[in-house]
Amino acid sequence: MVPQEEEARYRQAGILINERLNTYFQYYKESKSSKEIFIYAMIDIALKYINETKRNDTKPIINILEELNKEIEDNLK
Repeated sequence: MVPQEEEARYRQAGILINERLNTYFQYYKESKSSKEIFIYAMIDIALKYINETKRNDTKPIINILEELNKEIEDNLK
């Protein structure tokens, strides 16, 4: 269950994930499996996250990304 005060962030995260997935599916749909495309998108998002953590203190974002990552991993199983 998403806490009400975090709902906007979850929506933004969902939009980011969908945008990345759509980009990768458009580019790789003929040559890669869906699972591979999901992995590429997760790596892309993770790299952006790593770069941002080097610039800022992002402890609150870390918690959100960990939760989102767990949800993604659960859906890929």
